[in-house]
Amino acid sequence: MSNRMVCREASHAGSWYTASGSQLNAQLEGWLSQAQSTVGPARAIIAPHAGYTYCGACAAHAYKQVDPSITRRVFILGPSHHVPLSRCALSPAEVYRTPLYDLRIDQKVYADLWKTGMFERMSLQTDEDEHSIEMHLPYTAKAMESHKDEFSIVPVLVGALSESKEQEYGKLLSKYLADPSNLFIISSDFCHWGQRFRYTYYDESQGEIYRSIEHLDKMGMGIIEQLDPISFSNYLKKYHNTICGRHPIGVLLNAVAELKKNGIDMNFSFLNYAQSSQCRSWSDSSVSYAAGALIVH
Repeated sequence: MSNRMVCREASHAGSWYTASGSQLNAQLEGWLSQAQSTVGPARAIIAPHAGYTYCGACAAHAYKQVDPSITRRVFILGPSHHVPLSRCALSPAEVYRTPLYDLRIDQKVYADLWKTGMFERMSLQTDEDEHSIEMHLPYTAKAMESHKDEFSIVPVLVGALSESKEQEYGKLLSKYLADPSNLFIISSDFCHWGQRFRYTYYDESQGEIYRSIEHLDKMGMGIIEQLDPISFSNYLKKYHNTICGRHPIGVLLNAVAELKKNGIDMNFSFLNYAQSSQCRSWSDSSVSYAAGALIVH
């Protein structure tokens, strides 16, 4: 057995975003400079995980609310796109590489989570195939660069959880959410519309298809802002909106509900919404992106 660290490579660099550190740094700086820090410091953010050409500008609005001077641990909850998973999984890696600098996994928190018996261990292959966590690593590295040696990350791959499991994980993670030195990143795109996604909900009263999509997304965003996990579940059951990070969002909403029981006052606000393109005909397709932040008072 070698003592070599297990590293997760930046497997989507060079395709989903540039593999050049200097180019990536300049792009992230550009997008962040266009966003306002209006509501920070964020305790949690929801941000998209598509290729940066599509969603880099949108994601900046969430990352702009992060305060690196107080953040010591960054939890990243991303949905599983490739492997069937009914629970949550932890990475076998100790280090996540990015073109900017390497990020360390918090082994102490991992040990505590592991002890609960609620987590599976994903393979390194699964970890490197998945993009939902990786797409947040360069932005995390950039947002935290002024304190880059003073924080660790806690990546969690979230499976297709039942409502009761979302509640269990929310309860478990609520104690971490209560700590101001922790930041939660919830990885999610919004509506995936079109025949290729097998989702073509259209409300004609909204006008063009892309307006109907926006209306549907914003209805869901409004419900997330109410911080009510049951209303969000009911919305998904009614409209089946293809929000790929619905389970990570459900876990966050349940963690918030747990803290609210203890009298902690919080609010969530969305700061940006975008679509990859504007659908006007049945042959079109698009993915929507939203960025928002949870503030604890």
